[in-house]
Amino acid sequence: MGLLLLLTSTLLSSYFHPGSVVNAQHMFTIRDISLSVEPSTDVTRGTNVTVRCQVTVSSSGQEALSREYTIFKDGSIVYTKTTSSSEDFLYLLPEARVSNSGKYKCKINIEGKQSTSDAKKLSVTGLSKPDLHLNKGVVTEGEELTARCMAPGETGSIFFYFYDNSEEVQEKRVNSNQAVAELRFSSIGNHKIHCAYTVLITPDSFKSEESNSVTVSVKEISITPVLEISPQYKIFEGDRLNIFCSVQTSQHSTENMLLYLSEGTSLLSSGTTKVNHSMVALAKAAGLMFECRMEMGHLVKTATKTLPVTELFSAPTLTMSPAEVFQREPMTLTCKSESFASERLQRKELTYTLYSLGNPLNSGDTGVFSGKALQHEFNYTCTARAKGIEKHSETLTVRPRVFVSAPKISVYDKAILGKPIQILCESDTGSLPINYTLWKGYHTEGTTRVQMPFQKALFTVSISKPEELNKYMCEANNGREEGLLGARLTANVTVPLTHAMLSVLPALQDISEEGHLNLICSVQGTPPVTFKWYRVGDPQPLNATTSDNVYKDYEFPVISKAHSGKYYCEAFNHANNIVRSNEVTVEVRMAVWKKALIGGICLLIVTVLVLVFGLYFRSKRGKRDAAAELSVKPSSPKSDDSLTVNLTHDTEVYNAATDAASFYDDKEGRVTNGMRDSMASLPADISNRSSYSIPATV
Repeated sequence: MGLLLLLTSTLLSSYFHPGSVVNAQHMFTIRDISLSVEPSTDVTRGTNVTVRCQVTVSSSGQEALSREYTIFKDGSIVYTKTTSSSEDFLYLLPEARVSNSGKYKCKINIEGKQSTSDAKKLSVTGLSKPDLHLNKGVVTEGEELTARCMAPGETGSIFFYFYDNSEEVQEKRVNSNQAVAELRFSSIGNHKIHCAYTVLITPDSFKSEESNSVTVSVKEISITPVLEISPQYKIFEGDRLNIFCSVQTSQHSTENMLLYLSEGTSLLSSGTTKVNHSMVALAKAAGLMFECRMEMGHLVKTATKTLPVTELFSAPTLTMSPAEVFQREPMTLTCKSESFASERLQRKELTYTLYSLGNPLNSGDTGVFSGKALQHEFNYTCTARAKGIEKHSETLTVRPRVFVSAPKISVYDKAILGKPIQILCESDTGSLPINYTLWKGYHTEGTTRVQMPFQKALFTVSISKPEELNKYMCEANNGREEGLLGARLTANVTVPLTHAMLSVLPALQDISEEGHLNLICSVQGTPPVTFKWYRVGDPQPLNATTSDNVYKDYEFPVISKAHSGKYYCEAFNHANNIVRSNEVTVEVRMAVWKKALIGGICLLIVTVLVLVFGLYFRSKRGKRDAAAELSVKPSSPKSDDSLTVNLTHDTEVYNAATDAASFYDDKEGRVTNGMRDSMASLPADISNRSSYSIPATV
């Protein structure tokens, strides 16, 4: 009993635990959350802006709830605070700047329950004017000065730009409101310096106005580079040039000075106070451009000269004759300089060399080389030399043409009599372009020029008889004096189908039940032929088959009355013209054994009737004879009543036979040529006699 009380006490104490009581007292729900921007979402720079977060919470307890507020700007957290106050949460932006622009949201978290407000966009316009300060107002060439540009009161990511006489010279990106740049000047005189900045707020940017302008005076250093060239006039290729690079100074020290002498992008020489170089003059279209460059710390000064040089001889050109050559055919290559300086050079002084690795050519006159074209393409170059000057031609690629092979002739797609036929001419080998000519016997039908690899030489012709197709031939030519003629065209011609006819076996009058029936469809034209058999009134064919003959049959192995009806056939071949036959009416007759059975039954019925009536009359006559003998009366002629009875009996027998024949006709179900096909034979003694009499006896 004591153990039971202890267990009950433990359960009750755990159920009414103090933490559970608090949770039961702090039931709540977040009903609404909203965000507002005050005084407006569009403000100017310097406005005090308040971002207000209002939350409506319903709670069952009296104790204040712990609320965690989070403010987002453009998706990033900018402020977080935890409070137990139920008042609106305020996020202050004193003297707002452009960098404060963006989309703001508020989120609240109470004991794990969260809710987020809709976003509101704040736009702040107006930037402060930048302020520029320089550490010097007067500098010498190459001397460095410090420029500081400030954006008072601005925050965020800022790009600063520095300008020299309205030309941007430097750009700095910082996360503060000022930037420093080191500036140097290469030109003498006054320079007006100013700056500006741009605040970057993705995806937008806001640019400030220009700063104040500060003038810097740049003084020249009395040091000058000097460039001298000898000779200076009437310079030809091959002449020796002497170039001198030095500096001229009166007071300035030459310590830390470097000199560089260059021609174009080629550095010829370098030194400290004086540099010289000797070279052979080469002709260039724009002349030889020399530069003497002096570097001393950040100071750079240059002296330049452009020297025109007359060409001694032009670069050679390499040409081929004839312009197109076929494999293994003779060709001539000529290397020649078109112009030369006659006052310095004679043409005979020019020598030419041909470079053709693996295919040497014979050298004839100056610059003329001959040989045979290879079976594949080959590159050739040549060189002209005179007075130590060497010039190379551009590479000449010789691509020997391939003679066209004998053309093949074929029918493109199908040849159908009575329709346009396309004939294809093509050769296995041969360089384009190729001219194909179609011949019919000894007459040309036309010429087609094939210039592209996938182009086809097609000719459209018409024929009236299949054997005409064998008269066509192709001729191909791609540069020969005479073209190559191919073999004659051999191809099958499809003759469209005509004269479709449907016939039957056995003959129509011999078609009967339980026999067979063959529907034979025949056409005129070119096989293979696809045949289809139809019964009138049924859109679906009874059968379809393809045959290599111009006729085909469809057989009903066993037929019945249900097969009676009208039939026809259709046929088509590769010409795709469908022909339809005549319609044949099939009427299935009664089977022979059924006719024999019905006839036998009729004969049996007639025979039974005759026997019955014969016995009946014989019995009556016997009774009358017996009565006559008892009455002892003389015999007398047959009475009229007896004659009447006999005539009536004959008439009934005839009518019974006639009804039997009529029953057979009904079973057969038709009349042919207006007559009955068969009639039951009646006994001769019944069908031929008109009366029947029994002699009277006494």
